Amino acid sequence: MKQGSLFRFFTLLAIVLLSLQPAVAKDASKDNPFFRARTTPFQVPPFDKITKEHYLPAFKEGMRKEQAEIDAIVARKQAPSFANTVAALDHSGIFLDGVSSMFYSLLGAETNPDLQAIARDVSPLLSAHGDNISLNEKLFARVKAVYDQRQKLVLTPEESFLLENTYKGFIRSGALLDAAQKNRLRDLNQQLSLLGLKFGENMLAETNSSHIVIDSPEGLAGLPESVRAMGADTAKLLKLDGKWAYTTQVPSMTPFLQYSTRRDLREQLHRAYFMRGDRDNANDNKEIVKKIVTLRAERAKLLGYPTFAHFVLEERMAKDPATVMTFLQKLWTPALQRAGNEAAEMQAIIDREQGGFQLASWDWWHYAEKLRQDKYAFDDSVLRPYFALENVKKGIFTLCDKLYGLQFAKLESLPVYNPEVQVYEVKEADGSHVGLLYMDFHPRPGKRGGAWSGALRREYHEKGKRVPPISTLVCNFTRPAGDAPSLLSIDEVSTFFHEFGHSLDTLFDDCVYRDRSVPRDAVELPSQIMENWALEPELLKLYSRHYQTGEIIPAALVEKLKNSSLFNQGFETVEYLAASFLDMAWHTLKGGEAIDVRSFETGAMSALGLIPAIVPRYRTPYFNHMISGYAAGYYSYIWSGVLDKDAYEAFKEKGIFDRATATSFRRNILAKLGTEDALTLYKRFRGAEPRIEPLLRSRGLLQE
Repeated sequence: MKQGSLFRFFTLLAIVLLSLQPAVAKDASKDNPFFRARTTPFQVPPFDKITKEHYLPAFKEGMRKEQAEIDAIVARKQAPSFANTVAALDHSGIFLDGVSSMFYSLLGAETNPDLQAIARDVSPLLSAHGDNISLNEKLFARVKAVYDQRQKLVLTPEESFLLENTYKGFIRSGALLDAAQKNRLRDLNQQLSLLGLKFGENMLAETNSSHIVIDSPEGLAGLPESVRAMGADTAKLLKLDGKWAYTTQVPSMTPFLQYSTRRDLREQLHRAYFMRGDRDNANDNKEIVKKIVTLRAERAKLLGYPTFAHFVLEERMAKDPATVMTFLQKLWTPALQRAGNEAAEMQAIIDREQGGFQLASWDWWHYAEKLRQDKYAFDDSVLRPYFALENVKKGIFTLCDKLYGLQFAKLESLPVYNPEVQVYEVKEADGSHVGLLYMDFHPRPGKRGGAWSGALRREYHEKGKRVPPISTLVCNFTRPAGDAPSLLSIDEVSTFFHEFGHSLDTLFDDCVYRDRSVPRDAVELPSQIMENWALEPELLKLYSRHYQTGEIIPAALVEKLKNSSLFNQGFETVEYLAASFLDMAWHTLKGGEAIDVRSFETGAMSALGLIPAIVPRYRTPYFNHMISGYAAGYYSYIWSGVLDKDAYEAFKEKGIFDRATATSFRRNILAKLGTEDALTLYKRFRGAEPRIEPLLRSRGLLQE
């Protein structure tokens, strides 16, 4: 269900004006590419033709079109039916979705002040537009009429699921509230939409301004040549020729923390990272977070839920906060114990070297790297030459061919939003078209941090014919440095496989309707299962080659990788779980509490017994997942981890490239996730409910 809000007077005025001005929209179509039929190959977005001036008129026209489609549904004289109400509603807003998908893809990957200003202008309009649909009493009456006769209807499983979720969506969006409550809901939605935008803008500004600059070679002590070259290249981008710079983007920060022997500089860089949004400056996010969680709590209470977490989890596999907390606690105790043992081993190295200090967060990567070298006799710099970006990409393509028969053809002439973007046509084994994939690999000032997969167009059916999807995969991988190509860390390799799994989920969609009700705690199954193949010896020998010599990764190094698979798992699990607990702590507040963000966060972590040398993967002021789609849902990654580890057991039982198992996974999960109950689909693939033991075993947390 589409949601949002705006101050009522200006909202209604804007919508009325839009509806009364079709001539304006018609005139604007003369030079606005959004208003012309696409002549590009595969009808891809004409990035080379669209300018900033085109977006706002296109958004407004899209809202006008969708409102007209809704009005037509409401005005129908025929009795409400699935086809003329639920299916028609699902099919509304295609034009607006096309504008939104393109704009918000750029807002994440190629933003600038102009796009940010447009986002601020359009966000309240979109919110109000969504509320005008979800709070439309006549529309809801028609949906309810269909829902009330559901037992008598002959529907497919996808249609039944769509009907159920459409009806629930209206209820959860306030359809049963009285007039005063609906007005308050609009106000809350409006405020939340703008606060979320501001949080993201602040975070991007903080990340872009957070770096250290080194003036002399003495500051490079301990760094491999590749990391030095990276620092020099970054400094040039910052117009600091002759110096070295390291940013808080993970591909820049992590190698510095791993190898630098300058503890003072490690502290300076890591503090720059974990204090983003918490420096009491113009980009500070603490007050914004307080407002967001307070408004979310009020919104949940207005809709009849004790807390925001209760509201969110009702639609998830977990169902309620108590189930999530029990699940997280089951993992926390063994993970914390393992992390404590890792910290003790690192402290022993510090003491042996007569360091004279206690292990701190800015020391963890450095001494973890030393510990890995001590235990397994290799380090990250030895591995990277075998994982050139292009080779990893070929490895993923090879895996997709073996599992699904997919072929990837690079397209050179399509318009893109940045010259670095690569576009591939994805084909079945018989050459038939599946969809397109846009890939964007490296950090830029206009790109937010992290990695994600989205879509410029989602799959659906139009008059019985499949409209193919256009998937996007956006990362912030290590850039080429000096004479070397982009050489990925093991974490970056896993991230590439992960995001590609999301893209496969988008590309393989085979659903009649556009609305996909995928519970957030199942959405990571397609991505996380892909990570399991990344370091499998059978696949490594097919793609992992030294970028200079072409030598296949040596068997001895593969064996070391296998032996080190549980290395640092305590740390990785604890920092992730700490952020999950923090997310739940914020969203189980009832509202009205007097809160200091730093004190609240410190108290939540102290209650868990978090090791002082570990900072949560995301602290509150830069916890973008908590502000956006993973609010009260960051636990979802490890919940999906139970699913993906159990699902991968099916491949290990039959062979990791077994085509029949892959076909079943594609048919039951990738093609249909979001069209039926997630657990039902999973059991259809696996034949049973998922077991937690494979996850515990994979992280070294199972007591056997």
